[in-house]
Amino acid sequence: MKTVIVESPAKAKTINKYLGKDYKVLASFGHIRDLPSKDGSVDTENDFAMTWAVDPDAKKRIKEIADSTKGSEELILATDPDREGEAISWHVLEVLKARRGVMKDVDVKRVVFNEITKTAILKAMKEPRDIDAEMVEAYLARRALDYLVGFNLSPVLWRKLPGSKSAGRVQSVALRLICERELEIEKFSSEEYWSIEAQLKNSASKPFTARLATLNGKKLEKFTLNNADAANAAKEAVEAANFTVKNVESKPAKRHPAAPFTTSTMQQEAARKLGFNAQRTMRTAQKLYEGIDINGETTGLITYMRTDGVNIAGEAVTSARDVIGQKYGAKYVPSKPKHYKNKSKNAQEAHEAIRPTDLSRLPEAVANRLDDDQRRLYDLIWKRTIASQMAEAQMERTTADIVSQDGQITLRASGTVQIFDGFLTLYQEGQDDVKDDDERRLPKLSKGENVNKDKIIANQHFTEPPPRFTEASLVKRMEELGIGRPSTYASILTVLRDRNYVVMDKNRFVPEGKGRVVTSFLESYFNKYVQYEFTAEMEAELDKISEGEIPWKDVLNNFWDDFSKAIANTKDLRVSEVLDVITDALAPFIFPEREDGSDPRICPKCGEGKLSVKTGKFGAFIGCENYPTCNFTRQIQNGDETDAQDDGPQTLGIDPVSGMEVTLRSGRFGPYVQLGEPVEKEKPKRSSIPKGMSIESIDLERALKLLALPRDVGVHPEDGKIIKAAIGRYGPYVSHNGAFASLKDPEDVFNIGVNHAVTLLAENAAKRGKAAEPIKDLGEHPDGDGNILVMDGRYGPYVKYKRINATIPKDKDPKDITVEQALELIKARASKGKKPKARAKSKSKAKAK
Repeated sequence: MKTVIVESPAKAKTINKYLGKDYKVLASFGHIRDLPSKDGSVDTENDFAMTWAVDPDAKKRIKEIADSTKGSEELILATDPDREGEAISWHVLEVLKARRGVMKDVDVKRVVFNEITKTAILKAMKEPRDIDAEMVEAYLARRALDYLVGFNLSPVLWRKLPGSKSAGRVQSVALRLICERELEIEKFSSEEYWSIEAQLKNSASKPFTARLATLNGKKLEKFTLNNADAANAAKEAVEAANFTVKNVESKPAKRHPAAPFTTSTMQQEAARKLGFNAQRTMRTAQKLYEGIDINGETTGLITYMRTDGVNIAGEAVTSARDVIGQKYGAKYVPSKPKHYKNKSKNAQEAHEAIRPTDLSRLPEAVANRLDDDQRRLYDLIWKRTIASQMAEAQMERTTADIVSQDGQITLRASGTVQIFDGFLTLYQEGQDDVKDDDERRLPKLSKGENVNKDKIIANQHFTEPPPRFTEASLVKRMEELGIGRPSTYASILTVLRDRNYVVMDKNRFVPEGKGRVVTSFLESYFNKYVQYEFTAEMEAELDKISEGEIPWKDVLNNFWDDFSKAIANTKDLRVSEVLDVITDALAPFIFPEREDGSDPRICPKCGEGKLSVKTGKFGAFIGCENYPTCNFTRQIQNGDETDAQDDGPQTLGIDPVSGMEVTLRSGRFGPYVQLGEPVEKEKPKRSSIPKGMSIESIDLERALKLLALPRDVGVHPEDGKIIKAAIGRYGPYVSHNGAFASLKDPEDVFNIGVNHAVTLLAENAAKRGKAAEPIKDLGEHPDGDGNILVMDGRYGPYVKYKRINATIPKDKDPKDITVEQALELIKARASKGKKPKARAKSKSKAKAK
């Protein structure tokens, strides 16, 4: 018997079928152990020795793996082919070695495969290797760095900026990107400019459009016409002139297809074309990788989805060219196969690009076996892969200069004609925030030909600020800068949302006040560690470790020497000093200039005190220095201080069905939308706006979606009853037959499909079906007689010791709670004692009333 270890149970089941009865394939369910969030997990005084703790949920799985391995002749570690997969294999082996007698006479092999197909699995089994020590060391260095930053920097934030949640080595840099973009937008000063458009006809009366290029013999720059007077003068000059075609120039041009998908480009295109966030894309890709049943055999549909490689295997190239020839014709097959180079910083390209495992498996052939998300993503991956091996599109670009008789005015017309569509017949890459050029097909124009003016138009324009990041554009920018790795993009963006450092407004990142305060603090006191170059260089060093070029502990030593000093330098900082620095840094954002020229920091309530950043139990806010005499406060946001007290309803529009007014309001329990007004005793329909959904994003269309809740998601496949999505007291959720499951992303209440809903409901039912297990065991209480546990309860996470349950504040991550913090929470809860029960009113008194 041979024991094989993979990550997921779905993969285990499939591979077991491929290998047969002589193999037992077990799942580790991802990482089985990690560094506990307590002091000393990485011992900086002892050569960075690392202390690992086994995940409580993994103990049963480890026993099953150990029992199987003990009776096996071989242990085959077949986890994913990336750094994380190598680390999981190493962890499993280390845990098994620590168990007496388990590994005696057991041969250990490491195998990797890029796709879950029978051919790929059997081939991998014939080509085993050892665990890659350098790749494991790169993982150890990365995990140690993340721990040293998070465990040492987050407590500094808690002490100096109450209400802040956490900082991370890559997370904080991504947050800085979002905050810097917002600052660019706020500082942006729009400039006016004009363009002159001429609607013309050639001698055959065929219409076309040209733009003013030169005026008075001088080339027109963007801001040459910067007001209406200049624009109207230019317009009149064009109207008064007669024009002749001076020259016509046509040039051939080519458009080349994009490379097959990397993790990053797949996330970007899925966001642009399918509206998926990074997490949804990766979740769907995982399902396609693990596979579906085809003719009685489960097979993976795509190759491994965490990669920065842009080329595909030779046999896949051959298969793609065959499909192109058969489906589109020989002229769409280029003379030579195409090869690509990744332009991203720090790209490793150790694995193939993401592609279908069988390119002859057309999207329509598997569509009825996939859910909607899987079908759409598979279609996107198939098209991108096939297009990457298709012929270029052939274009002809024509430019015509049309000049006035005196030669002082030139109008320029341009157009593009597609001669051969090539890969564009199948696929065109999406773009972020790029306006299509106004390129039309020009009629036939000849040198010396007179043209007639139909209409001359002066168009006013204003320069626009840079757009906020979408998920796609942020991932692209991070990749360009060399920040993070393919496996981390989705989790980084999720953490920023979960920490309430950002919100999504029309699918774009908007930093919250809390996020801006944290970024300002880090830029002021830990500037080096939120620099893009530093983070990219650290990623490059980790890559060098995996190549065996530098010792991993040298990297840790160099980092810790400087970082520990930076931490020590904050020890004596007073909170008031920190807040003054942050107030000055954020002044352009939180105290915009007033139209009357008065000091924007003067309190609008008392008229005397100055406003500044303050901190409280629930985070940072703007307050008056004359507190408690003056109690004016407002949230940290860009806007007028009147925002602090403006509770009036805001009209969003009219519901086209009922004809009633839809309004946005603020109530005791937060913002909500309302349809109409109360009629006698009948309350109007209302819907609360869930946490994480930006109020600025609520327009009429979105308000009507909220008011339409609960939404029928679909029919549950087991009993045929309806699954519903709604928003309740504790946020968005799905429900079915009395069972409920929370939705982390508020957007899911509008978008979640049946398959994802069924999975969430099943997972929630499984959790409730077993005894509650701690999120974290902090060890024995200093007084003895029991351990301190971090638990997850119905109303949120809490610390448990004996019979004392102490709620963990919402601004704290339960996984980051230390023993010291837990003891403080327990002490505070114990000092309150038990709340006296409310005395029930007697029935007789109730009746008397």
